[in-house]
Amino acid sequence: MNTSIPHYPVVVIGGGQSGLAAAGALRHAGTDPVVLEAGATAQGSWPDYYDSLKAFSPNRFNSMPGLDFGGNPDGYPTRDEVAHYLARYAESIGLHIRTDARVTEVTEEPDGFGVHIAGQQMVTANAVIAASGSFGRPNRPPLTGQDGFGGELLHVAEYRNPAPFAGKRVVVVGGGNSAVQVACELAEVATVTVASLEPFHLVPQQLNGRDAHHLLVAGFDHLPPHWLAQLAGGPLVMDVGGYAEMFASGAVDRRPMFSELTSDGVRWDDGETEFVDTVILATGYRPDLGYLRGLGALDGDAAPLHVGGLSTTHVGLGYIGLELQRSFASNTLRGVARDAEAIAPAIAAVANGAHRLSM
Repeated sequence: MNTSIPHYPVVVIGGGQSGLAAAGALRHAGTDPVVLEAGATAQGSWPDYYDSLKAFSPNRFNSMPGLDFGGNPDGYPTRDEVAHYLARYAESIGLHIRTDARVTEVTEEPDGFGVHIAGQQMVTANAVIAASGSFGRPNRPPLTGQDGFGGELLHVAEYRNPAPFAGKRVVVVGGGNSAVQVACELAEVATVTVASLEPFHLVPQQLNGRDAHHLLVAGFDHLPPHWLAQLAGGPLVMDVGGYAEMFASGAVDRRPMFSELTSDGVRWDDGETEFVDTVILATGYRPDLGYLRGLGALDGDAAPLHVGGLSTTHVGLGYIGLELQRSFASNTLRGVARDAEAIAPAIAAVANGAHRLSM
């Protein structure tokens, strides 16, 4: 081992909810992680989301192991409340966190992995968990005619609030929670249509007087992804209140995905053309793992090769926070700690050198 290069048992890349959950689980599994966070604080992407965002799950389901979320157990935390909770969690368990440490590449080294940090000295580690989330890699599917579109085309990652869109004609592309939430919010000041490839299903947040998460955490959250695809029958969208009524009344409508963008609008699938000021892509995100490309840990679409969060290409490499990594809740505040606890023993074994058969 090169003693001039800092060496750690395990490095966690990312200091948001996924990285903090991973670090906490690793600490519990008997190893001492260091967290490398690209930003100035260990709060992940929460401070950068749109202003009105709230967690879909009530406070009672949002706690990390060892620190109660606080507040009204049946209340829904705001963007800023979640960000503040994550900072409190990091402080409460005394994690070793290096902020302003953006990882640019992970390489294979004689003593494990080399973790290269922009403008700083490389560190090495026996094991690595990639928990950098996906906010830094918005999914922007190519749209026919987009180069000639004279309106505004943006991703929901750039959206903050409805004010700039007052009086405008807006099409929101997508069939998930963000698409519906942003569309219904915009409908207060703009004329809005949701364009999606297939119909989505609105799930009432309140069922028989209780939040739907009471049912989700009791069973649905434990189902594996390949079962979910058979059960859901299409995208599920949490109706936090009033969405169904807005679609029923025509305040917001849903149409099949348009066939192309024109110079000043869209051409719908039935051939009708319509003027549109703004198209907002609520088309999700992709794992932001470019620093692993040279390692050979990703497939052709830059998605990680793994089973349940453990790499199939490199011993000692793990992932936390991937969508449907192990369950419906894998990349949510309520579910990420469970995934972290599932992979921590294997990662800790490599971090501590306990995976080798030789004595």
